[in-house]
Order: sequence, then C-alpha cells, then structure tokens
Amino acid sequence: MTALKKHTKHPGLTKPIGGEYHRNEWVIIGAPCEEIDALVQELLPILSKSLKVAYLNGDHLKKTKETTSEIRYFDNGTDAQLSFNPTPKKKQGRKYFNHADLVLMNGNYFIGDKQIVLINEKKKESLSQKTDRLTQIKMILIERSSDVIYDFVLEKIQDEKSLKVFRLKEIEKIATTILNDFIESTPPLYGLILSGGKSMRMGEDKGALNYRGIPHREFEARLAKKFCNQTFISCRKNQEELIESKFKKLYDSFEGLGPYGGILSAFREHPDSAWLVLACDYPLLDESVLRQLVDARNPSKLATCFYNPETEHPEPLVTIWEPRAYPVMLEFLTQGYSCAKKVLINSEVEMIEMKNPTKLMNANNPADRERSLKLLESME
Repeated sequence: MTALKKHTKHPGLTKPIGGEYHRNEWVIIGAPCEEIDALVQELLPILSKSLKVAYLNGDHLKKTKETTSEIRYFDNGTDAQLSFNPTPKKKQGRKYFNHADLVLMNGNYFIGDKQIVLINEKKKESLSQKTDRLTQIKMILIERSSDVIYDFVLEKIQDEKSLKVFRLKEIEKIATTILNDFIESTPPLYGLILSGGKSMRMGEDKGALNYRGIPHREFEARLAKKFCNQTFISCRKNQEELIESKFKKLYDSFEGLGPYGGILSAFREHPDSAWLVLACDYPLLDESVLRQLVDARNPSKLATCFYNPETEHPEPLVTIWEPRAYPVMLEFLTQGYSCAKKVLINSEVEMIEMKNPTKLMNANNPADRERSLKLLESME
C-alpha cells in the first residue's frame, strides 16, 4: 500500500534568522521604561559611530488596548523619528528596519530575539511573568555588585560561557559586547556564478567557453571558492544535464527574470548569506579583482560593487549582495523592475573604483570573445 504524503498548505521556505523586526535585534527587559530609555540614550552615541541603529519604543493606549510605537534612527550623529498608531503588525515589522544594522527594543512593549536583562526590584514580579520571552539572554545588568540575579532568570540562561554580566554604569563594556556580537554575526559569503542565460548573441553557451583551459564558469567558481564559504553554479533546471561541474547547482526558482531571478533564487535558498555574484561573461576577471571587492565589503550597505567608468554606472553582476538586498529586490519586482543595476543605483551601496577597469569587460558575442582572448594574451 502506497504511503500517503503529508499535505502541506504552504511551500517550505527558509526563514531568515533573527526576530520579528530585524536579523540583529536586542530587547532590553526588566526595568521601568524611563530606565530603559536612559540606558539606550547612553548606548546610542557609542553604537551609532560605526553602525546604523534603530530604537523601537512603545506606549499603551488604555482606551483601545493597542500599542503605539515610535522608531528612532541613529546614524553617526543623525537622529530621525517615525511614529505609528497603532504599532505595525509583527509580520510587517522588518521592512521598517531593513536599512539598520541593529535594533534596540523596549522589552516592556516588544519581544526580541536577543535579551539584555536588567535586575531591578521595581520590575521583578513583572519579569517573573515574562520568562517565556527569555529565549537568548546575552547580557545581565546589575546596579550594584551585591545584587543577586533572580533564580527564574538563571534558569533561562542558555549559554553560560558567552553570557556577560556588567554593572549598569559600564556603558562602554555593554556597547562593546553589542558591537562584537554584530561583527561575529556578519553574514557568511557565498559565491554565485550566473550561468543560466541562453547566450543568444554568442551563439553558444558563454559559461562553457574556454579562456584559460577550462569552462569559464568553472574558472570563476574556482576563483570565488577562494573567498567564499560555499560556491554555486546558478542555472535553469533544464540545464542540469548540460552543465558538468564539481560545484553545486542552484536552480532558478524565479524563472524568466534573467540574472535578477538567479540572485533572488539564491537568496530564497540561503536568505542569511551574502552573495558574491559573478556573471559568466566576464573573461578577464582574476583573483585581484575579487580580492579588491572582498576587501572593500561593507555589510552595513545593501551591496558592495564596482563603478564602471565605461558605463558610468555600478556593475551589478560582479557584486557582493548583502541579505538586506533580498527584500529590496523583491520590492523592486513588485513595481515592475527586474534590473539589478537599477537596484544599486537607487540604494545605499558601497561603490569602489576598479583598479583596472578593462577587467570588467563583457564578452557577449564572437567579436567580444576574440578581443578578450587577445587581451588575455597581452596580460600574461
């Protein structure tokens, strides 16, 4: 008798790490609002020197039992505010913080992914009723060295070795712990070799062209492997039998969108990774190009890319795309745009000058191919 497959209502998708509002969110819990606000105000000048920080605060409306909220954005001395009445629904929260590097939250109103617990007698009873929110305690703050950490808090500690306990006045140590956590949680870099095009102008598969003794897609994948945790060949499903490679294939799940669909498909599979994207029609790329790009990577921006002086635009297909690019690219798609270059032009990116712009040359037709081969000979 054939076993029945379990019915699933929705397709399985990889959900991004983090909480409802950000991949790197910290909730401060265990003290009255004014004391949480005071702590945040001391942390912000330190954190915002190097990171874009948002602070999510709230206020209960007694008449409606809803929560209004205020978001304050801090970036190297700038301070902007955004108010909501009522607070946005949880599943819509991330879009308001996508540009931020981390989010601080008032735990009297919001539940967060990582917790900073304050030991404060005024809120002991309230905190004891919210222990289900203590899922990843990173720091415990005490006012005096004689303060005793509550048993119900100790029971919720998941990792004693990494837990930090500070005095409330040790602002520099608290900020440094948050900054170090941000650095440690930098998204891993994966490689994506775009090889799903139909090569109509070239007349043959561009990824299979031999410029250095092996198919060029394989050459680029080997280059990317030197800098990336994993590297994938991006292609259409019907290319499976046509492409031989030692590297894993990542098939287009956003079909008919060209390179844009290849990048979106990669994010769909691994939404918490940054992607070093290389199209397979750049025959002059070498290790020095990728080294310059990787060394300049700025995870605080949507992407790190080269400025191409010939086109006077960013080069979207020799680019590091950060995880925050995924929702932005999806939003552009809803507006009818599937051009990666447009996303870069209209977003906050780290754009660098190419040391040798010739190496950004595309080879899209037989004439380009011949020119590329001659240039490669002259570079050797």
